Amino acid sequence: MVAYLIKRLALMVPLLFGITLITFTVIHLAPGNPVEVQTEMSLKVSAQAKENLKKLYGLDRPLHVQYIDWLGRFVAFDFGTSFVDGRPVVDKILERIPITLTINVLSLLIIVAVAIPIGVLSATKQYSLFDKLSTVFVFIGFSTPTFWLALLLMILFGVNMGILPISGIQSIDVSDMSPFERVIDWARHLILPVGISAFGGIAGLSRYSRSSMLEVIRQDYIKTARAKGLDESTVVFRHALRNALMPIVTILGLSVPGLIGGGVIFETIFAIPGMGQLFYASTMARDYPTIMGILVIGGILTLIGNLIADVSYAVVDPRVRTKKET
Repeated sequence: MVAYLIKRLALMVPLLFGITLITFTVIHLAPGNPVEVQTEMSLKVSAQAKENLKKLYGLDRPLHVQYIDWLGRFVAFDFGTSFVDGRPVVDKILERIPITLTINVLSLLIIVAVAIPIGVLSATKQYSLFDKLSTVFVFIGFSTPTFWLALLLMILFGVNMGILPISGIQSIDVSDMSPFERVIDWARHLILPVGISAFGGIAGLSRYSRSSMLEVIRQDYIKTARAKGLDESTVVFRHALRNALMPIVTILGLSVPGLIGGGVIFETIFAIPGMGQLFYASTMARDYPTIMGILVIGGILTLIGNLIADVSYAVVDPRVRTKKET
């Protein structure tokens, strides 16, 4: 198992290099550049001023030279400075990560806690009323646009009923609140973003859980377990669910990058200063260093998520661990 982990970690290095190379090339070949974005609203900017900006940002050099320079800084854990405000990209990312992590970790915990039981119950009670209702819920979850649902809930709970805040993560008068009141205020601000973020995930993961569970409970070893007289809960949760978790683990592993990437749509709608909002604003401004910083972090988390999924396979299914050790 240790040798497998070392091999996977070593393989992550060239993969990460490929990710950075492709990402760097694509964002620089996209239409528009930082100089055009910053000067398009001013007719008095001369051509020489634009050239000076290009030299300042290093955009006058060949693309491969720019990439090598960026790669050298990246190896030293330096993402450079933002083209927008001149701040270090690392500082801009670090101040946004806690907010996005909080929202998405809470959302992921809700998804796992709700979706897997729904999927298991739907599979064990196939074609029952509960299964049919959960199927309808899944279709609604898949077909409902996030921005539309967010606007509806904002109108309902924020405007009409006035019981939940509809923007930001804290109230204006938070400095006058006691510590307990601040926690309550913070929780009230998170209800809508976390709930909307989890809604679609619950629908998707519950369907994956149901399909995986249905496939497992039809296997011969499940029939054998029932023939031995084991009670249904032991058959379902000890024998069937353990193997049904394999594809679910893959999905959860691939969701790791989303913990940092955040939800661009709902963070923008709710005016939440998270990573998703930062990525959107940086893309619109063609802020290459910030875009690269966020995308590279996402790439690293994708590789880590795959590694976590593979290791989780070995934990969930001992047969996988035996194959890796051999």
